Parts: sequence; structure tokens; C-alpha cells
Amino acid sequence: MKFRTKESVVPGFGLAFGTTMAILGLIVIIPLCSLVVFSANLSLADFWKTVTSPRVLSGYWVSVSTAFIASVVNAVVGLALAWTLVRYDFPGKRFIDGVIELPFALPTAVAGISLTHLTTENGWVGKFFLETFGLRIAYTRVGIVVALIFIGIPFVVRAVQPVLEKIDPQCEEAAFIMGASPRRTFWSAIFPEILPALISGFSLAFARCIGEYGSVVFIAGNIPYKTEIAPLLIMSQLQEFDYASAASIALVMLLIAFLILSVNAFVQSCVSKRGGGLA
Repeated sequence: MKFRTKESVVPGFGLAFGTTMAILGLIVIIPLCSLVVFSANLSLADFWKTVTSPRVLSGYWVSVSTAFIASVVNAVVGLALAWTLVRYDFPGKRFIDGVIELPFALPTAVAGISLTHLTTENGWVGKFFLETFGLRIAYTRVGIVVALIFIGIPFVVRAVQPVLEKIDPQCEEAAFIMGASPRRTFWSAIFPEILPALISGFSLAFARCIGEYGSVVFIAGNIPYKTEIAPLLIMSQLQEFDYASAASIALVMLLIAFLILSVNAFVQSCVSKRGGGLA
């Protein structure tokens, strides 16, 4: 009796899979597992006391709340930017399209220093808002949100833009022929197509903003219980050589980011299935 083995469609799958898992383990899994190892130096009671202290809980709240607000703004503004870049031709379009990716390449410390100088009481932007609206930007949570908007906007634009480019214009033409208004055409024919990408961009921006340090530390003012972010608390513990406490706070931040990405995957799956059913 002869047994026939099913050949892999992709040549060299075993080698490619093994290499991928090895690189993933060395670069991602092992460094993340080190957080568990370092935090294990604390007893369960000490770990809980560290991650639930009032100052640390305040840092979590500042990081999560400002990141959420910034991500909501990024979702709206990013969608508008992607729509403009895809649907309209205007002078300087290529330049603007390239500038959107600048936060990816720009060192976060440079962004933080620049935004701080602009938004202080003597800065161009900060002085205008202070004199006109009585609103202080630098060294407040508003300043943190501004810095996080700058960091997170490319995630939304680059997630939505390719989907908009692939939408068949005939769908819109058919909607217009059937008497749909431009607003109804957008919400009924276009928005369901870009919704999964918009959710993905929002979630990636949210997760990125929660862990942002370089661009925030300058503009935040780092006032305990007011503008002190969780990553700064981690750095403070490292400067005091308390590696176990730093790893414990970082482990909680890792769990928060993992939860956000898991919810993103679940919501995207639900939206895609609903869209497939409607189709």
C-alpha cells in the first residue's frame, strides 16, 4: 500500500515558517516575556500594590483618556484627509501626501520640543488660544492630546486611503442614478466599505498613543495626578533602578494594548461578516 503525501502549495513552507517563528520569538516574544520575568521578582501583594497605587492609576487614566480622545479626533480628521487626497486633485497634493508620513520618520523628541515651543504661553499657537479663548495648551492634558494627534494621524490616513482608492466609482454612479443624495450615497455605499479600515486605523492609533513617551514628556509638564503619563512612571522607576516595579507597570500597559488590539480584531471580524452578509 502506498501513501500519498499532500504537497505544499508554497515551496519551502517549512523553512519559511521556521524562520518566521524564530525571528518572531527573538524580536517579539522573548522581550515581552522578560516583563513577566522581571515583574515576578515582586510578590503578588507587592505587584498589586505597585500597579494599583493612586499615582500609577492616575498615570493609566491620563494615558488612556488622552489617547482615546486623540484617536477619535484622528479618526475624523484622518478620514477627511484620506478622502481629500483620493478624490481631489490640487496643487501640492504630492507634498501633503508625503508630509502625512512625517510623524513616522521624525524623532518623537523633536516633535515634542517643536509642539511645546508652539503651544506655550509665548508660542504662536499657545498665545493665540490663550488670548482668544483663555485656553492653555502646553503643560495640560490638552497639550498631551495635541501631541498624540500629531503622532497618530498617519495610522488612520494610511489605513483608509488604500480602501478609498479601490472603491469602484460605478457604485456611486448607480446610487446617483437611483436618486440617492450625495449624503445617503456616502453613508450607504461608501462608509460601510471603509469602516473596517477606519476601525483598524483608530485602534492602531489608540494603541500607539497609549505608549507614546518622547513627544508627550515635553509638552505634558509631568504634574503628578494631572499630566503625568504611565510611560513616564516607568522611566522614573528605571532611573531609581527599581526594575521590578517598572516591569510591573509596563506589563499592565502591555495588557491594555493587547486588549485594544483584540477588541479591534473582534470588531473588524463582526463588521466584515455583516458586510459580507449584506452583499
